[in-house]
Amino acid sequence: MINLASILEDNLRERPDKTAVVFGPVRLSFRQIDAMACQVANGLRKIGVKKGDKVALTCPNLPYFPAIWFGILKVGAVMVPLSVLLRPREIVYHLTDSESVAYICFEGTPELPMGQGGMTALKEVPSCKHFYVIPTAPGGPSPFEGVPTLADLMANQPPTADTEQMEPNDTALIIYTSGTTGRPKGAELTHSNLLMNCVIAARLFESVENDVSLGVLPLFHSFGISILDSNFLQGGTLVLITRFDAGVVLKTFQDEGVTIFAGVPTMYWDLLNYADADKFDLKKIADTLRLGISGGAALPVEVLRQFEEKYGIKILEGYGLSETSPTASFNRADRPRKVGSIGLPIWGVEMKILDDDMKDVPVGKPGEVCIRGHNVMKGYYNKPEANAEAFRGGWFHSGDIGTMDEDGYFYIVDRKKDMVIRGGFNVYPREVEEVLMMHPDISLAAVIGIPHAEYGEEVKAYIVPKAGKTPDPAEIIKWAKQEMAAYKYPRMVEVVDSLPLGPSGKILKLELRKMDADKRGA
Repeated sequence: MINLASILEDNLRERPDKTAVVFGPVRLSFRQIDAMACQVANGLRKIGVKKGDKVALTCPNLPYFPAIWFGILKVGAVMVPLSVLLRPREIVYHLTDSESVAYICFEGTPELPMGQGGMTALKEVPSCKHFYVIPTAPGGPSPFEGVPTLADLMANQPPTADTEQMEPNDTALIIYTSGTTGRPKGAELTHSNLLMNCVIAARLFESVENDVSLGVLPLFHSFGISILDSNFLQGGTLVLITRFDAGVVLKTFQDEGVTIFAGVPTMYWDLLNYADADKFDLKKIADTLRLGISGGAALPVEVLRQFEEKYGIKILEGYGLSETSPTASFNRADRPRKVGSIGLPIWGVEMKILDDDMKDVPVGKPGEVCIRGHNVMKGYYNKPEANAEAFRGGWFHSGDIGTMDEDGYFYIVDRKKDMVIRGGFNVYPREVEEVLMMHPDISLAAVIGIPHAEYGEEVKAYIVPKAGKTPDPAEIIKWAKQEMAAYKYPRMVEVVDSLPLGPSGKILKLELRKMDADKRGA
C-alpha cells in the first residue's frame, strides 16, 4: 500500500517545525502545511468526496497549492491541476473530460476564470457539484454569490486526518497535455509513478535537507509539481514565486539563499540577458546556488555556455513529458556531462530511438524517442484510441525526434510535429535555431515551416535581437546560407521583440504559425 502524501507526513514526524514553504514574508512549517492539508481532506470528505473521485484545482504558485494537493491525496482522490490561463469554455472541457466532482479556483485578476463570470458556464458540468473560490485577499469573503470559499471548506475541520491507503497503480494526478496536436488529453499518473520519479529526482539533484529550491515553474505543470514533491521528499525548503520575473528571481536567489533552480530555457535566457543583473550580489548567488536544472524544452547550447560563464553554476539538462511523470532522462552528476545532450535514461527506465516500423535506428541517426518504465503513465483518461496509438509495440511514443550516441547519451532533435519537410528533405527547427543563435546580433530564434507551392513547406525564422542590435533580415538570410545546407537555411526572417510563451515558458510555435497565417491571409 502506498500514498504519495507520505512525503509530507514523514516531514511531520522528522522535522515538523522546519520551514517547508516560503512566500514573500510568509513562512510555513511542515506542521502547518500538513494541518492545512488535513483540514482540506476532512472538508472534502464532509461533502462526499471519496477515493478515486476527481478534484480540479486552478491556483498559481501560492502556499494553498501544496496544502490542497496533499489534502486531495490524503482522501485518496485524484487532483486535476488546471492552468491559470484557461478560459471558462476551456475549463468546462477539462472538468467534463476528467469527470471532476469538485473544483477549487483562485479568484485572482479579471484575466482568471472566476473573474470573468465563468461560474454560469462551469455549473453546466454534469459531474461537478461543488465549487470553492480562493479569494485574492487571504481570508476574505467570497466574491461570488452562492460560491463558498476554501476557508469555508476547511472551517471547523480538525488538523489531523486519516490517510487513505492506495495501491501503487491507483491514479493520483490527471495532468492535461498542452493540446498542440488536438484537444488536451489527461495523462493519468499513479502514486507509484510520482513517488518513484521524485525519489530519483532527489538522487539526481543530490538533494539534501538543507536545500532551498525555487518554485517558479507553475505548480500546475508536471515539471513544477515534481520540484515540489522532490523537495518535500528530502525535507528541503520551497520558495514560491507566482510568475517568472528575472529581477525578482535574482533577488530571491540573493535573499533566500536558493541552492537549486529549476527552469525552462526561456527563463535561463531571460536571466542571461537581464540588464540589471550586476545590481545583485552575483558572487553570493554563485557561492550559494549549486545547481541549475533545465527541462521542458531543449536548452540552446549558446545559452547554457553563456549562463554558466556569467553566473558560475553548472546546468544539468534533462528530458521528460507529462506522460512520463515527468523525468525520463537526465545528465547525472556522477557521469561526464555532454553539452547539448538530455543525458542518460533515469534508473529503471529504458529509452530507444525507433523508426516508423518500430525498428532501432543506427547510432547517431534520427528517429522517434520511445520510452518504457516505472515513470510512464497509466494512459490517457478515457481515451482508448489515443492509448492504442501512444503505446504501439509496448513502448510509449513521445512524438519527439532524437538521436543516441555511442555512449548511450540521448539528444533531442525536435518535436515530430515541428519538423519541416522542404522539397522532400527533413529540416529540424532546433538545429537551425542553434546555428542562428551563433550570429552576434541574435539573442533568441524560433523556426517554423510555412506552406509553399513548390517545396511543400518553406523555412521561416523569427528572431529576437540582442540589446542594441538591429539585425537586417536579408543579411541574416545571406549569413545563414553560408552556415548550413541549402535546404535548411531560412528563406524568410522576421525580427520580433519577443516570442509567444506558454504558461511553463515554452515557445508556442503553434502561435507563430497562426501569426504567419494571419499575415498571409490564409
